[in-house]
Amino acid sequence: MIATDASPASARRRALIVEDEAPIRELLRLHLSLAGFAIDEIGDGTAALDRLRAERYDLVILDVMLPGLDGITLCRAVRGQGPNVKTPILMLTARDTESDKVLGLESGADDYLAKPFGIRELLARVGAILRRSDRVEQPGNGSKRVQSRYVALDSDRRQAIVRGTPVDLTKQEFDLLYLLASRPGIVFSRAALQSKMWSDDVYVTERTVDTVISRLRRKVERDAQDPEIILTAWGVGYKFADAD
Repeated sequence: MIATDASPASARRRALIVEDEAPIRELLRLHLSLAGFAIDEIGDGTAALDRLRAERYDLVILDVMLPGLDGITLCRAVRGQGPNVKTPILMLTARDTESDKVLGLESGADDYLAKPFGIRELLARVGAILRRSDRVEQPGNGSKRVQSRYVALDSDRRQAIVRGTPVDLTKQEFDLLYLLASRPGIVFSRAALQSKMWSDDVYVTERTVDTVISRLRRKVERDAQDPEIILTAWGVGYKFADAD
């Protein structure tokens, strides 16, 4: 059971299950309903995209292999625009190779679960990504705004401005950028970032940090291969560019 499901706010959460296999949809619907979610379900990727562009959800369970539009393409489209840009997405797939996991995470998913899966693990992962989504990282001085040469971040509005242009970031991407930008020039190891961003999630590895950094760079850098905002400290981790 998800730890927060006893609260009134959790009982109002809405989840969309995008899965073309009816038995898996039924299993997910049963257990997520018991965890306090109001459930919608769709078995076609194209129909799911229409729904996700029209309605906001608190959680999306997304299969990779779908008729109409595959889950990777659907996830990228959802992260591009619409009311679910920041909605937590748990991706399901029958494949369990590292390259498949990385592709799923780089498409914008918050976590990845291979079939067949256990219900306890599913609910644990759902609980973890919801806690990450609910958590707001603040800098040590209590300020909720961060300003640098290239980036302006407003934590209250969850707003990111890069070189004068608004950039849509997922909750996970925003929190990681906010953490780095609030301490310019300070090198964070992958283990430190993992601990600060995903402290309660035993399923996250240091590779997840690399994946989110890669996604961030594609959104905020002029050239993701030659970054000037989020810098690599070789052999250690990452840092935000030193203050001017």
